[in-house]
Amino acid sequence: MGRILALVIKELLALLRDPKGRMVLIGPPILQLFVFSYAATLEVSNVRIGVLDRDDGLWSAELLQRLDASDTFAEIVPVDGVQAIDRLIDQRQVIAVLHLGPAFSRDLMAGTDATVQLLLDGRRSNAAQIVEGYVRRLLSDLNRDARARAGLPAIPEDPLVVRHWFNPTLEYQWFTVPSLLAMLTMLMGLIVTSLSVARERELGTFDQLLVSPLTPAQILAGKSLPPLLVGLFHGTVFLLAAIFFFGVPFTGSLALLYGSLVVYLAAVIGIGLFISSLSATQQQAILGSFLFAAPAVLLSGFATPVENMPEWLQTATLINPLRHFLVIVKGLFLKDMPLETVAASALPLALIAIVTLGTAAWLFRRRMG
Repeated sequence: MGRILALVIKELLALLRDPKGRMVLIGPPILQLFVFSYAATLEVSNVRIGVLDRDDGLWSAELLQRLDASDTFAEIVPVDGVQAIDRLIDQRQVIAVLHLGPAFSRDLMAGTDATVQLLLDGRRSNAAQIVEGYVRRLLSDLNRDARARAGLPAIPEDPLVVRHWFNPTLEYQWFTVPSLLAMLTMLMGLIVTSLSVARERELGTFDQLLVSPLTPAQILAGKSLPPLLVGLFHGTVFLLAAIFFFGVPFTGSLALLYGSLVVYLAAVIGIGLFISSLSATQQQAILGSFLFAAPAVLLSGFATPVENMPEWLQTATLINPLRHFLVIVKGLFLKDMPLETVAASALPLALIAIVTLGTAAWLFRRRMG
């Protein structure tokens, strides 16, 4: 233990004695958390929509006022004619154009179907579908008010009652901030770990480790503990920021969160040590880390559900530690995930950690041999 402790102290001093290194460890992750929490949103707001109003009636004016009052649309762009629609959408000046027919107000007051056309920019398919939903809701409310003012019977209410469990107000930060905790912790753990052995090789001190009394297991432990401590520090900072700054409720067990975080970091550290063992320079180690991190984020279920992927790709995501920890961290934040459910996702993390750390230890033994 004394030898391992000495190696751990050496690694921590190597990380912290350089002022620039300290800033890299502390500043960028916190900055990324705050920037990505606002940037990584699936909501649509502050977009521009064009309106071709060929009606100029009471209810078309009312619709324009409601569009203008909506937080979704930053600007209502008047469209002069049908020919201008192609230019506005083609040049991305608007995300959609709403075309109101000449009898729009009259048809609404008469209780008949009003002529409305919505042209959407399909290049931004996700945002276009959300804008379509917003416009449909506005038109539905307008139709209901117009029928009430004209003394016509109300349209039967939809019997479906929608309630959103675990996130009743659909706050996107309740989804993104816990996910960022997992992703940023993984990125920092990978970088710190992958640079460890590569830095020793560049400085020429790795051979000194090989001829020291340290065994491969002790070297592995000494190289693993500092990134683990750094990861726990980042996880704590992100947790406090999520709860006290972003207002994300934490409903689960802190013990389960930190226990699963340790297992998750062990899996990440194993991958980082494997990359570091194969890298001759720090540049190669950084490139190897990002070569793993980019697919890991895309295949984690953060942006698109894993269930929507092809079956062979779903099977491949089982070796991705980020996929399993995202389930744990979001479950503990929002729905008080019980121990047995956490264990079901923590077990694959433990297996990944055993395989990756075991492979890294084998590479160390091979190098020492």
